[in-house]
Parts: sequence; C-alpha cells; structure tokens
Amino acid sequence: MNDILQAVILVGALLLLLGLGVWVAVALIGCGLLGLIVFTDAPAGIIFATKSWDATANWALTALPLFIWMGEILYRTRLAEDMFTGLSPWVNRLPGRLTHVNVIGCGIFAAVSGSSAATAATIGRISLPELKSRGYNESLSIGSLAGAGTLGLLIPPSIVMIVYGVAAQVSIIKLFIAGILPGIMLMFLFSGYIGLWSIRNKDKVPPPEPSIPWTQRFARLRLLLPVMLLIAGVIGSIYAGIATATEAATIGVIGALIIAAWGRSLTWRSFTDSLMGATRTSCMIGFILMGAAYLTSAMSFTGLPANVAAWISSMGLSPYMLIFVLTIFFILLGAFLDGISIVVLTTSVLMPTVLASGLDPIWFGIYLILVVEMAQITPPVGFNLFVIQGITGYDLWKVVRMSFPFFLLLVLATAIVTVFPRIVTVLPNAM
Repeated sequence: MNDILQAVILVGALLLLLGLGVWVAVALIGCGLLGLIVFTDAPAGIIFATKSWDATANWALTALPLFIWMGEILYRTRLAEDMFTGLSPWVNRLPGRLTHVNVIGCGIFAAVSGSSAATAATIGRISLPELKSRGYNESLSIGSLAGAGTLGLLIPPSIVMIVYGVAAQVSIIKLFIAGILPGIMLMFLFSGYIGLWSIRNKDKVPPPEPSIPWTQRFARLRLLLPVMLLIAGVIGSIYAGIATATEAATIGVIGALIIAAWGRSLTWRSFTDSLMGATRTSCMIGFILMGAAYLTSAMSFTGLPANVAAWISSMGLSPYMLIFVLTIFFILLGAFLDGISIVVLTTSVLMPTVLASGLDPIWFGIYLILVVEMAQITPPVGFNLFVIQGITGYDLWKVVRMSFPFFLLLVLATAIVTVFPRIVTVLPNAM
C-alpha cells in the first residue's frame, strides 16, 4: 500500500507540474526532491550534486552536441530543396507519385540530423507547399510527413539512441547499426501505404508529370551526391570500425561545413545560428538528463523501482506479454512527455526487468525508440504534430487525424520487430 501511495504522489506531482507548463527538467527535479524529502532521510542536496555530475560527465555524450550541430548546419542549407528536385523524377511513375518524396527525403535527412522535429520541419517546409500547389491530397501529404519525420529518431545517427546507450550502458555504435534495417523497413511500410492508398483513390492523385530525359534525371540526382557521401562517411566509418561515435560525429560536422560552404549557404550568420541552436538543444537534453537521473535516484532511495520490478517479475509475464504491457504504458506516457524524457526516465527503472525477461538490451533500445516515435505523433505533446501545425497553420486535431494511419504503421513496425527480432540484431551481431 505504501508503494502505491508513493507512486500516486510522485506521478501526480509530475503530471501537475507538466500540466502547469513547468520545464520537463525542472518538473523531474521537483518530483525527485519531493520524493527524497517526504519518503526518505537521504540528503537531497548532496544526491543532486553527485547525480547531476554522474549523468552528464560521460564521454559517450560528447557525440551528442556534435551530431546536433551537424543537423543544425544542414538545416540551414539548400539540402531539402535539392532532395525534392533530385528525387521527384524517380518517383513520378510510382503510385502516389511525389508524395514518396516525403518518405525518402525524411529518410535521407534523418541520416544526417538525428532529430525527428528537425527532419519534419526541414522536409515539410519544401515538400508541403510543392505538393499542395500540384494538387496532391493534403491529408496524405501531411500524414506521410508526420510519420516519416519520426525516422529522425530511428535512422542513425540518432540523438535518442545516444541518450539510451548512455542510460542503459550499451554500445552506441551497435545501436546505430541496429537501427539501419528497422529504419529501411519503416520507410517501405510508409511508401507501401502511400502506394495502396493511391491505387484505391486514383481520382485524388494528380496525373504523372511529363517525363524528362535520363541525362537530366541523373544530373538532378547529382544534387544528392554530397549528402550521400556524408552519410557514407559517418555511418561507414562507424560500421568499419575506423571511428567511434564521437569521431564519426566530428567527421559529420566537418562534412556538413564543407557541404554548406560548397552550396554557398555558409555565412558567419548561419554558422553562429547553427552553433547557438546546437548549444540550446544540447543544454536542454543535458538538463533533462540531470533531472531524470535525480528523480531515478530518489525513486531508488524509496525502493519503488525495485518493488515495481519485483512485482512485474512475479506476474510471470512472457516476453511478448511484457512487451505488450510496456507498449501500452509508453503510448500513454508519450501523451505527456517528449521522447528523450521518456527514455531517460524509464530506462534505468525498467532495465532489470528487461534483462530478467531475457530481452536483448540492443533490441529493447530499438523497440523503445519505435514506441517513442509513436509519442512524436501522439497528442497532446507530440513534437512532430506541433512542427507540422506551425508549417500548415491547421488545428492540432486535424493534423492528428491525418497522422493516425502512420501511427498505426508504427504500431505494425513494433509488432514486426517483436515477432522477428533478427531484423534488429542481425547487423550488430555481425560486427
């Protein structure tokens, strides 16, 4: 009964603070302070100092601001416009036509940004006005952008993967490699749905545009060559064992600066703006990590996580049932918290139960990221929903309705990797 009371008080306090608009990190710290003062005799101030240091003084985290900066630099280039120009002739004859540019463009940009919101914003600013002007169905265009924008979390290098790797103490490089096949699978699911929808609604799809000569197609495709070389340099150096995640991030930043300079978008203003943008985002994530570490520590002092883990273990759930229960839990949590907060808040609490159930921590990391992707398009706190609402000016719930089929595709992807876990583990196990 005491554990239930503690859980109700801490969860209620967290939801109250979040509902009042308090910063996520401050809300986490406040709940941790409440738990330590009310339920334990532990020194709250000393614990905050030590846990803040432990959460942030980690060498693996050095890759985080570098990958964020790489994305910020490319966000200010002509990359999204070049992708639309280069890809459109190649998808013009597919069912759904230029709508596929949303999926492919988001997949490419995800591989150099690591951020879901940045992916949706960058591709959406170019693709949505173009698709609307050419008469494409707005619901499919916006929904596909919302869904494909979540690829920024799954396709490496992913910021959330780095956060999970640090929290769960698993190899970030193996997480990066593990995300490749699920990311490609998700792109096929999104494009497959676009194709099926277009076949069933032929009257809502514009006719194909006039074909252009193959020489022009390849000439346009050359616009993507710099970013494809950058992706190969970053991911290839990791997979080949030439570079660590931090070293690959450094390669990415240098490559992004070269691409920006080559495209004449690298000015002193864009350089400082990208640097300040990366600094703000990195500080926000670091602050959340501190708050989550403090709350996790406070909960450990109360004994609540151990008791919850013991309770779940005593239920004798099969791995499939455990995943089903956790999926419902994470979807509900995603209605109130952003992805990074979900990862840092739950990982250390759930890992003992996950390991006791025989689940691979690398596989669980990819599963967790897939569920966090659902949170990106789950109201009322889905970040991608806010990004697309800002681009389109539509009511939030209208964007939610347009995004819902792609939310279901994320659920399907989660079920597929649960039934066929080798989709996730085959590449990292081959290293």
